[in-house]
Amino acid sequence: MKHPSRPLLIGSAVAVSAVVVAVAVGTGIGAASGAASGSGAASGTASASASAEPAPAPTAVTSFPGLATADSDTPTLASLASAGPQAGTVIQAAGPFDDRFVLQDLAFGESGVTGSVEVTSDVSEVIELEVIAGFYGADGALLGENSFVLHADEEESGHAHTHSGPPEEVHGFTVPVPPSFAGEAVSAAVGVPVLVNE
Repeated sequence: MKHPSRPLLIGSAVAVSAVVVAVAVGTGIGAASGAASGSGAASGTASASASAEPAPAPTAVTSFPGLATADSDTPTLASLASAGPQAGTVIQAAGPFDDRFVLQDLAFGESGVTGSVEVTSDVSEVIELEVIAGFYGADGALLGENSFVLHADEEESGHAHTHSGPPEEVHGFTVPVPPSFAGEAVSAAVGVPVLVNE
């Protein structure tokens, strides 16, 4: 009399035996590697339990060789450090978006810098614009910086966008001289580190 379940039972026993052998071999390899590293049988067990802990998660690289880290959240322009404008003048400092705008009506006074930015590269609405000014002493050295920021965020302003027609392409700005060196600044350099269109 043939038993149809016997081959199934034998196959299951063989599969279970293979799993037991694989686990035994894996445990033996772990213990052997612990013993080979100069630790005794007791530390082989500790090594096996330590290896059961999850490995630390990989971390993101946040610094790269040759890339300067920012000291604050405020964008700046490297060209401000060497601009050195003549006393009583305001000049344009080189920046990453110089091919997308024109500075107009720049003026320097004791209280700060005024002017306007005409966006020439796009006909879409400006979402964010930052104008940064470096202020210089009589010796031409950079005293410090200040900025003007335009955010076209309807939710923050609390009212709906009411401008109709083509987008405004000219944006006036005023960048005051910081109080810490008021009276010392005799010139300025202006640039745009942030320019975002729709």
